[in-house]
Amino acid sequence: MNNTYTAQIYIGFRECYTKIVHTLDEAKEICQNYVDEIGLCITVMPIEYIYTNGRESGAVIGLINYPRFPNTNENIQIKAISLAKRLMIAFSQYRVSIVFPDETIMLINEDLDDK
Repeated sequence: MNNTYTAQIYIGFRECYTKIVHTLDEAKEICQNYVDEIGLCITVMPIEYIYTNGRESGAVIGLINYPRFPNTNENIQIKAISLAKRLMIAFSQYRVSIVFPDETIMLINEDLDDK
């Protein structure tokens, strides 16, 4: 039996302040490459973000402490942050949120200007 621990990465598909929109298939490809490199199982779910004066499509990427391949909470966090950074850079996102059971963190892409 494993302790329960999860992480969810929230990423939008519209590049920061442009009209370029990425796809769920692109997100899946980035995720597939990542899990193939490190040995991991994740979920990819489409989502629609609705915010003041706008909306965009995106995805929620889920990680769990899978009992077949148990991991520490810290390692799940490290993997979630690593994958979130890849997605953030690939999709030119300014911010990406990662939700853990006990906290939510926001990564900021410092290579982009926040307009």
